Amino acid sequence: MHVAMTLDGNYLRGTIAAVLSILQHSTCPENVVFHFVWLRHEAHVISSIISTFPYLNFKVYTFDAARVVGLISKSIRQALDQPLNYARIYLADILPYEVKRLIYLDSDLVMVDDVSKLWGVEMKGKVVAAPEYCHANFTNYFTHEFWSDPVLSAAFKGRRPCYFNTGVMVMDLEKWRRWNYTRRVEDWMIVQKQRRIYQLGSLPPFLLVLAGEIEGVDHRWNQHGLGGDNVEGKCRDLHPGPISLLHWSGKGKPWLRLDSRKPCNVDHLWAPYDLYRSFNHSLFED
Repeated sequence: MHVAMTLDGNYLRGTIAAVLSILQHSTCPENVVFHFVWLRHEAHVISSIISTFPYLNFKVYTFDAARVVGLISKSIRQALDQPLNYARIYLADILPYEVKRLIYLDSDLVMVDDVSKLWGVEMKGKVVAAPEYCHANFTNYFTHEFWSDPVLSAAFKGRRPCYFNTGVMVMDLEKWRRWNYTRRVEDWMIVQKQRRIYQLGSLPPFLLVLAGEIEGVDHRWNQHGLGGDNVEGKCRDLHPGPISLLHWSGKGKPWLRLDSRKPCNVDHLWAPYDLYRSFNHSLFED
C-alpha cells in the first residue's frame, strides 16, 4: 500500500502524527510504504522521521519548485501558495513508474481506521477516488470572471461537478500518466494567471479537470474543515456519522491551537498522536 505525503519542517509535527495514526490503526503496518516529497534536503526533518519510526518503510523525493513556481497565483492564504502545496499534481512524474496506485494525504490529518479499507476502494475506471460533497455551493470556488465567460464555464458541460477535497485522494497513477492529467491541470493554472478565475490555491484546477469525473468515497474518509475557514480558522464541530479520518483543513492547525492553550474541542482528538508533545513532556519530567 503506497501512501504519499509532503515533507516540510513547518508541518513535520503534523506529518509524524499522521504517520503514527496510520500505523496504529493498520492491521498490517509493515505493508505500508510511505513516499515523502520535499523541496530540499533538511537533515533535521529526515533524522526526526528515522528516530521516531526506526523501522518505517519510506522513500524521499525532491520536487523541483521551478516546475510550478511560474504557474502559482496569489490566493487568499499564503500557506496555499507554497510550491509544495502543488506537488500532488506531479506525483505521477515524481514517483517511480512501478507505483501504479497511491493514496495521497495532507499532513494535517489523522486516520482512525485501517488504511487498507481506503486502499481497497473500487475506482471503477476513474483516475481519482475521494469523498464528494455535492451539497456544497460549487459556484463559490470560481470567480464571476469564470462563470460569465461561456467558453470557460463550458468546461463543466456534460458533468455534474461536485466539490471534493484534494487532501485525501486515491489516485490511479497509471491512468494519470496515460491521459496526461498533469498537463490538463497546468493548462487551467495558465488560464488563472491570465484571467483570475478562482481564489484558492491548487484545489480549483483539480476541480476544473476532475469534478464530476471522480469515484465517490464514503464521507467517513475525510471529516475535513476541522481547521475552520481559510481566513480566521474558527472552531468547527464534527459532522454527524461514522469517522475514519479527521482532517484539519483550513487555517487552524491542532498543534498550534494546543500550544496556544486555546484549543478547539476537536483538537483533543489529534493530541494522542502528537509524539512531539509526548517527547517534550517526558524530557520536562526527567
